[in-house]
Amino acid sequence: MMRTITHWMTGTLVLACVLAQTSEARAQQSDRPAEATSLFGEPLLRPEIEPERKARLLDDLADAQAEHERNPESEQAAIWVGRRLGYLGRFNEAVEVFTRALTRHTHSHHLLRHRGHRYITLRQFDRAIDDLRRASMLVEGLPDEVEPDGAPNPAGIPRSTIQTNIWYHLALAHYLKGENERALDAWRRCLDLSKNDDMRVATLNWLILTQRRLGMHDEARRALQDVHTDMDVIENVGYHRLLLFYKGELELGDLLDPEADDSVQLSTIGYGVGAWLLAEGRRDAAMQLFGQVRETPTWPAFGYIAAEADLHRLGGNRR
Repeated sequence: MMRTITHWMTGTLVLACVLAQTSEARAQQSDRPAEATSLFGEPLLRPEIEPERKARLLDDLADAQAEHERNPESEQAAIWVGRRLGYLGRFNEAVEVFTRALTRHTHSHHLLRHRGHRYITLRQFDRAIDDLRRASMLVEGLPDEVEPDGAPNPAGIPRSTIQTNIWYHLALAHYLKGENERALDAWRRCLDLSKNDDMRVATLNWLILTQRRLGMHDEARRALQDVHTDMDVIENVGYHRLLLFYKGELELGDLLDPEADDSVQLSTIGYGVGAWLLAEGRRDAAMQLFGQVRETPTWPAFGYIAAEADLHRLGGNRR
């Protein structure tokens, strides 16, 4: 997909300007506790949550904790406490809950899947890989099952399964470490298991970026052939739009709505464009976008983590 340098630069600057609009939250001083440490050694503060939403999440957590107290031996009760803590940005507490539950449910692929996810959030990629690889072995030969959503999409229809989530997060952890061949194998397995367009577009996005990093440009083009505008995408709209951009059916300037207040979508799209630019040999423009992604307040988002990992690997500035 060929574009002129002028077109790239114009679109990239537009995207950078939109991303920069989300940076004000990072400049505000706060007494929030540090939940993690970035790959650059910087403290990552517990995310701020709008008061009304936080009140709902706290109510959900209280209900989950009450259920766990009633059924302390229940694997699912423990999982929901950990998940609810994660939605509140209390990621270390979530890991502690999953870890305690694993002492009782030592072969729980569910617990390993969720703890592996939160290890990615906390930038503990090796631990994530250990958990998720073990989970992948435990589900081998088992029927797949839909995983209930803790934060349902607008249609209220869960789109992921336990096995797609295991392979998706395992692939991502390898990708974040720069282990692209291992990541590619896991993305392919995840795509084979994906039974709806939401999971397909999410997996295809990362699979194609991984292929291009491995120089598999023909394979990446073939992977884009099944992407079209009228796919049944409910929640992974950002990934769908990125794929249409990669395919040349959507212009860079049309990826983002300047009025949208969705930092997760901004980091998703910002990282995807940056990774595409990097594969095009546009290293400086890519690094600029990765830096802009890191100015958003959504450090737990996968796009943010990937931008941080690439900057760290490529020797980019912290900010």
